[in-house]
Amino acid sequence: MRVLITGGAGYIGSFTARKLVSRGHQVTVYDNLVTGHRNNVPEGNLIVGDLKDIDQLDQALIGHRIEAVLHFAASCYVGESVFNPAKYYTNNLLTSIHLIERMRRHKIGRFVFSSSCAVYGLHKTDTLDETHVTMPVNPYGHTKRATENMLADYCPAYGLGYTSLRYFNAAGASADGQFGEKHDPETHLIPLVLDVAKKKKDNVHVFGTTYPTPDGTCIRDYVHVEDLAEAHALALERITPGQGAVYNVGSGTGSSVKEVIRTCEEVTGCKIPLIDTPHRAGDPPRLVASSEKIRRELGWKPKYPDLHSIIETAWNWHQRQA
Repeated sequence: MRVLITGGAGYIGSFTARKLVSRGHQVTVYDNLVTGHRNNVPEGNLIVGDLKDIDQLDQALIGHRIEAVLHFAASCYVGESVFNPAKYYTNNLLTSIHLIERMRRHKIGRFVFSSSCAVYGLHKTDTLDETHVTMPVNPYGHTKRATENMLADYCPAYGLGYTSLRYFNAAGASADGQFGEKHDPETHLIPLVLDVAKKKKDNVHVFGTTYPTPDGTCIRDYVHVEDLAEAHALALERITPGQGAVYNVGSGTGSSVKEVIRTCEEVTGCKIPLIDTPHRAGDPPRLVASSEKIRRELGWKPKYPDLHSIIETAWNWHQRQA
């Protein structure tokens, strides 16, 4: 298929772009490069553009005869969304409306949405499946849920086929160490811990140690970015216009902040100094996926099922960068 990937110069988007190219799809990346990186995209596959520029978006969709869209472009920091919700409603919800509306006008009937476990909010169950009520507790989650609502309404009304992938914490790097996780500023736990192991930072902050979890720190489900890319490819290739689907993508295993740090110490052989810091606004204590549905219906099977193997790939990439 001829595919447009918004935000395809970013971390997960670029891994997915390379995955789709390897499977024979014609990929065009549309990214404003505010947080993405030009060198993540194969030469000739990038349009530098903003989703707020509707004329340029139209030109990309029409000029490249796009048949399907994978939508990654979004602001994605939970804490920032609490203090600056306007940014998130503009960058996440408004631009999604622009994009899906242009797709409708140009009769593009396949859409894969980069959603998030943040749509679930607070739950007391050990793992979350797709039937759980969605009750976001931060603006980031609200914008993802609102876009999912739009897709569910557009599907029967206009024949849009879509898959919403609610994935959990992306991590890791390519097996060859060539591509990895790079944000500015970096806020994700694993790269921050590995920066301490590389002596780029003196310590890592632990945001909250009194959550109702075994060691008092937040529990999250980590999934390798290559496995996420595979999930997007499988979703794209199974979409049928006029039908919608929602899938969790995660390992099904929760790891606390302190467990992640201990595993990083095992992989790197370095001691990681910690600083206890107050809770961040909008952080649920526990988010762990049940991915049985995507395994059963799409045949998704992660190649990196455990935290240790995920961190090993990330550490390999970090060492290459040094």
